[in-house]
Amino acid sequence: MVLVKVFDCAQTDILLHLYMETQKNNPLHGIKLEQIVTDLEAHYGWEYMGTIINIRCFNDNPSIKSSLKFLRRTPWARTKVEYMYLKMLKNKR
Repeated sequence: MVLVKVFDCAQTDILLHLYMETQKNNPLHGIKLEQIVTDLEAHYGWEYMGTIINIRCFNDNPSIKSSLKFLRRTPWARTKVEYMYLKMLKNKR
């Protein structure tokens, strides 16, 4: 048996507000992984990305599609790519 808690409108507004408050300090909030990989590839290129983060989807016949598939299934690699993206944004400023 699955219990589902039903929230009224006021409770839903409070939960949404709490969620938004926790996410406002997250610089990756609202940015899709596809956008991150696309921006990194445009800025650095596959060869440099594969040198910095040694994963096959960057080094062997790289593509956005293969990178997204791998990164969505591999948390440690996704973390490295997100960190690389944040460093790129910081350096652009």
